[in-house]
Amino acid sequence: MKEAKTRVPKKRPVKPARQVVVNREFWELRLYVAGQTPKSMAAFANLKTLCEEHLAGKYTIEVIDLLVNPKLARGDQIIAIPTLVRKLPEPIRKIIGDLSNTERVLVGLDLRPLA
Repeated sequence: MKEAKTRVPKKRPVKPARQVVVNREFWELRLYVAGQTPKSMAAFANLKTLCEEHLAGKYTIEVIDLLVNPKLARGDQIIAIPTLVRKLPEPIRKIIGDLSNTERVLVGLDLRPLA
């Protein structure tokens, strides 16, 4: 009597799932303003200074004027202006005001721990 041979299929190598690489060193910031008011201009100037000191070369700032396109406020649920939204790195963070309190902004953006 012949012995039956069982055929075992070859195992194919499993390809790992694609991984999204998040660059935790890159900051995507969005500043919501309403026209070129003194408070809006101060917020932008303060943000630019802060970024140059603490994130040099590692950030982008998108300024969104809600007088030009008010519908954009819905996406980030903007209720006051000026408002800074940190899109990246996650989690999203929001800071309302002219960003003149540097220490508060650094803590709010998670660049400096709360003392």
